[in-house]
Amino acid sequence: MVTPGQKMCSENLSYTRDSWQLIMNWLKSVEPSAADTRCEVCPLTRVKAGVAVRIKRLCAAPELQNRLRELGLCEDQIIRLLTSQSNFICQVCNARLAISQQLAQLIMVEPLKPALN
Repeated sequence: MVTPGQKMCSENLSYTRDSWQLIMNWLKSVEPSAADTRCEVCPLTRVKAGVAVRIKRLCAAPELQNRLRELGLCEDQIIRLLTSQSNFICQVCNARLAISQQLAQLIMVEPLKPALN
């Protein structure tokens, strides 16, 4: 039974579907051309395995953002992408975490600047 303040599952699904579509449209509009393969801020899915990056933005629903932060995937956190095959495996705070491609698409990152000696 649904209480007056609760949303039904179909309403939540609609919200998620609409949010996903907005995010995908935004990503398509800011995606660099094929000739420019480097990125200032891009989805984690565009990062090559072995590269360390800094998380800049979580483009997900607030509940999902909170869960990602609980797992250590928060803004300004440095992570290393270990593999990007069927799942994306990231090293976060000396732990390995596997996430789906759909979730990796929502995590906006920037490459780390090389240290000047």
